[in-house]
Amino acid sequence: MATTAAIVGVFVGQPAPIGEMRGRPVVSAIAKAPVTSAWLDLSTTNLAGDRQADLSVHGGPDKAVYVYPVAHYAAWRADGFAVDVGGFGENLALEGVAEDDVRLGDAWRWGEALVEVSQPRAPCYKLSLHTGRKDVGPRMLATGRCGWYLRVLEPGRVPTAGALTLERRDPGAPTVTDAFVAMFD
Repeated sequence: MATTAAIVGVFVGQPAPIGEMRGRPVVSAIAKAPVTSAWLDLSTTNLAGDRQADLSVHGGPDKAVYVYPVAHYAAWRADGFAVDVGGFGENLALEGVAEDDVRLGDAWRWGEALVEVSQPRAPCYKLSLHTGRKDVGPRMLATGRCGWYLRVLEPGRVPTAGALTLERRDPGAPTVTDAFVAMFD
């Protein structure tokens, strides 16, 4: 299991219309832009400059940061999806870890902050609107390329380059893959 993960990109966004459903506008912050500063602040619920449109299903203390492994992007492109790093609405794109490498409850040091893996991401209709593909959710379910959320145990300034370092792990805790399968199988 990996004990470090390289930061490939940090992304933030603000709620904006991304399409329509049943004749009504759909607002989301899934379209995120790369952070160009070297550091930014991480609170217990958000990165500075990031917000969520619907707090009933996104954001909050258990979903403060969404992480996505960059290794998945080649597979998505091979499946015919036109996506680049940042394209799944992630806040943090990492290299060197994936759902099989990360366990629920893992605590990672990210700059001054300490973050903890809380849960896998579930696909939603806003991801379909954002990617322009209705099959993205079923494909995520079939492949397990879901990413995961982090809760913030210690807020602080976080770098937009460098690495996260594993500080503690319960080796008996389920992996993100285990939790995802349990949620959707």
